[in-house]
Amino acid sequence: MTKLRTRLAIFDCDGTLVDSQANICMAMEHAFEGAGLTPPLRHDIRRVVGLSLVESMQVLFPDADDTTHHDLAEHYRAAFLNLRNNGLVDEPLYDGIAALLSELAEDGWYLGVATGKPERGLIRCLDHHAIKGLFVSLQTADRHPSKPHPSMVYQALADAGAEARDAVVIGDTVYDIHMGRAAGTRTVGVNWGYHSVAELHAAGADYIAESMDDLKAYLKDFA
Repeated sequence: MTKLRTRLAIFDCDGTLVDSQANICMAMEHAFEGAGLTPPLRHDIRRVVGLSLVESMQVLFPDADDTTHHDLAEHYRAAFLNLRNNGLVDEPLYDGIAALLSELAEDGWYLGVATGKPERGLIRCLDHHAIKGLFVSLQTADRHPSKPHPSMVYQALADAGAEARDAVVIGDTVYDIHMGRAAGTRTVGVNWGYHSVAELHAAGADYIAESMDDLKAYLKDFA
């Protein structure tokens, strides 16, 4: 008897499902200011979206020591919480994402998330948009090594009971592409996030989705 394929689409969150760059940039600026440091440029902040917090600080402030990197990560957490408590956090879904996720689920796809967000932040975001129930696996930076380590993908595959050959990682950064390739899945870069199409190509993305309809068509023909 032939075993039915379990198709699994693993989505990044920030820059792929939701546009959260304004929140991230504000929180990062407040974190550095709170530590008495000059904040990085917003262009540089967007470059590290997708990495875990400590790894982000290592990239943004490479001359600092490990203690400083961890302190900055704590400043960021506090700054982000303060923004949220003051009603300043806005993480809108990209146009068409909700409909795409629903269609994929109806078509028999299993869905997962692999993100640099902490679990609490991810669940709050997905609950806010009433899409959490569509996902069978939620993998976050506070339970795994930072991207591009494939740990999050391995766990998502296990949760869904899927083989790597039947899975695809979808994200906007080279970290997502490298993570998926390391885990043996196919990879799709999206052009509405924080890294350029040229960078996604150079990272080895199997496909670049230029629009939501383009991504939907690729997944429809996934074989």
